[in-house]
Amino acid sequence: MALSSFFGRRNNMWDAVADPLEAMVTLFDNAPATSFARDARAVASTSVDWKETPSEHVFKADLPGLRKEDVRVQIEDGRTLSISGQRQKEEVQKTDTWHRVERSSGSFMRKFRLPESADLDHITAKVDSGVLTVVVPKVEKKKKLEARRIEIGGGASSQPAAIAHEEKGEQNGAASTTPAHAPH
Repeated sequence: MALSSFFGRRNNMWDAVADPLEAMVTLFDNAPATSFARDARAVASTSVDWKETPSEHVFKADLPGLRKEDVRVQIEDGRTLSISGQRQKEEVQKTDTWHRVERSSGSFMRKFRLPESADLDHITAKVDSGVLTVVVPKVEKKKKLEARRIEIGGGASSQPAAIAHEEKGEQNGAASTTPAHAPH
């Protein structure tokens, strides 16, 4: 019972270990409303979903109240997708009395290592109703080339060399097709 009240409502005492980001958000949610806690919450509470389909990777980030000018999406270090931005603090007037400040402000950044199948040249991003959607298409898998023998032309014959395709059994020109065995 002590674990339940300390960690909040959890099904398992290891839930906080399984999701350290959630544990950090919970920690900052329960922290006093200091400027540091609000800024840290801005980083920790940027929720991102990553879904893979047969043709693409789709990232969705909840960014309520942000404009596209407040957000940066880029590729770093070759294959790392970086989503970052800035939530602006509300202007404070000396005549205002704040009773509660819960909305976070500050910088946020999330990074994701993309797989080899990601087509880095055709990434798109858009913001709609406070949700950033980043689509990373997959490159088509390259067909594994089969071993093939290339006939050598020349000598008495003036015909060009032909390429024998093992997989289709086709012949180019007058050369014969003899399968080659690739060393392992």
